[in-house]
Amino acid sequence: MCGINGIAFSTRDGRQVNADVLVRMRDVQHHRGPDDGGVFVDGNVGLGHRRLSIVDVAHGAQPMMFGDLVVVYNGEVYNHNDSREDLTARGHTFENRSDTETILHLYQQYGRDCVEHLRGMFAFAIWNKRTRELFIARDRFGVKPLYYVLDQQGNLYFGSEIKTILEAGGITPEINFNALPDQFANHGTSGDETLYAGVKRLLPGHTLMWSDGKLDIREYWDLKYEPKHEEISDREYVDTWREMFREAVRLRLMADVPLGMFLSGGIDSSAIAGVMSTMVSEPIKTFSVAFNERDANELTYARLVSRAFSTDHHEITITPQQFFDELPKLVWHEDEPIGLLASVPLYFVSKLASEHVKVVLTGEGADEMLAGYGRYAKTLKLLEYGEKYESVTPSFLRNAVRGGVATLPGGLGGKLSRTFLTRDSDIESLFLDNFGVFPQAMQRELFARETREKFDSENPFVRQNSWLEKTDAQDTLDKLLYADTKTYLHELLMKQDQMSMAASIESRVPFLDHKLAEFSAKMPRKMKLRGGTTKWILREAMKGILPTEILDRPKMGFPVPVGQWFRGEFKHIVDEYVLSERATKRGIFDERFVRSLVARHNAGENHDERIWALVNFEIWQRRFFDGEEGK
Repeated sequence: MCGINGIAFSTRDGRQVNADVLVRMRDVQHHRGPDDGGVFVDGNVGLGHRRLSIVDVAHGAQPMMFGDLVVVYNGEVYNHNDSREDLTARGHTFENRSDTETILHLYQQYGRDCVEHLRGMFAFAIWNKRTRELFIARDRFGVKPLYYVLDQQGNLYFGSEIKTILEAGGITPEINFNALPDQFANHGTSGDETLYAGVKRLLPGHTLMWSDGKLDIREYWDLKYEPKHEEISDREYVDTWREMFREAVRLRLMADVPLGMFLSGGIDSSAIAGVMSTMVSEPIKTFSVAFNERDANELTYARLVSRAFSTDHHEITITPQQFFDELPKLVWHEDEPIGLLASVPLYFVSKLASEHVKVVLTGEGADEMLAGYGRYAKTLKLLEYGEKYESVTPSFLRNAVRGGVATLPGGLGGKLSRTFLTRDSDIESLFLDNFGVFPQAMQRELFARETREKFDSENPFVRQNSWLEKTDAQDTLDKLLYADTKTYLHELLMKQDQMSMAASIESRVPFLDHKLAEFSAKMPRKMKLRGGTTKWILREAMKGILPTEILDRPKMGFPVPVGQWFRGEFKHIVDEYVLSERATKRGIFDERFVRSLVARHNAGENHDERIWALVNFEIWQRRFFDGEEGK
């Protein structure tokens, strides 16, 4: 795990790269690679790198050169030894054991198609001194980040974090108003957009080629759900899936440094612990985090798993004061508002882990691959009932029912407003909008009129709808999973990357091994969601391995009791970042609506994620636009 950055000036611009600028870009993300750093300048092109040494610690320094090629690389390629054998047979000679060198040789051998041979997580840039072309690639699921700016002169700035581009002066930070509906509905921006005007992300599964100011971006991979596997028995499915999962875990144990895992006590991390314990000679180092509040504390389950596999277990319990004290710094690490509440405790458990290991395995991706969230089953039921309801109920009667629901008191009206009685029976209404932070109707009240006038579209699900049209999925559940893979999962992965790298440790995600994911995607629905049982195949595969208390427990997620904190001792956080004159005079939000929202939350309604989004948006503006310190 590392941090990369670079500049490529077009001949139209005529500038040469200043090494001092590259160093500033590189070192603003020092936390991503405190072990070493380097830069390379070739006239109008420069590359920078910060290294967290994981594989071939003594060698593997970057930027690394091989013939006319120079690379900076962030990530891990788990099958690089297999590739080395193939390349050696083709006449390639290697000087060290690093996967970085393997990538260089693969690019020399296969060019742009080198990514097809990589199994792992990566973002890298290769400069070809002879052809004067810059090649950039990002892994299939986007586990590793890559941001870029292409200005009007064709100059390219890129980096692992947005702040490295800002440090170079590649762009003056301005709000991307078109991204606001997306941001406030979906925890973060979707697709290649960010909250900064002009700053884009290279999409997962894509490559970019820069040649004297011109970009050529191509997709090389997407998750396919069809055709389904040939019909086999449940037992064959379970046995095959279990072996592929074991292989995914085994591959991610590749390291020349201490390694551990995050253990929540849920089935995903527990499954990793159970499989990993059979592959290592010493006790696994496991790390857990919790709050003192009972509803936000899973340590009992984590300890149960730790005892079952005799792990070397470490825990941290954080206070609300610690939570809010770290928040401005973590917004700086995130570069954008923190969309997910669990990001903050993730940072604390990463800091704990960094005292013992350099690499951790985590359970991200299992829910999106295997239908682990309760919203999938709820949406399928709503869609089924809604289609029947629309087929037998005249439109005038449906309109009357919608109006009647709006008059119902409190809780009952709120619950029915999230069903087919008031919503169209389609995925956008019953899934995307229904589980959004600020749904579309509320966004029309949230944003000031002047703000809405700057939007190209007020629909926050434009990208999601385009992906739903693009996917080959035929089963409705697969369509829901695909939509989340492209949006919510990406936000989870960025949370995982940014918060772990803030503590200078590498995190690995075996559930997102692309071969395992491809197999899982093409399984029939019953292997993922069966009756009321989520992640059915994972539970079956772990029978006899995990304690029954873990196999049978419902999904808890990682609840953060921020809603009650906002009503009580930490009400001043809302007063300062949401209701203060400094916040309201920006004019982005409708002040009356925001004050009403806070008042309703204080009166007992639950708007914790909405207020959290507003708090973080203001902290972000103060750090990146007003220049307040956040480190």
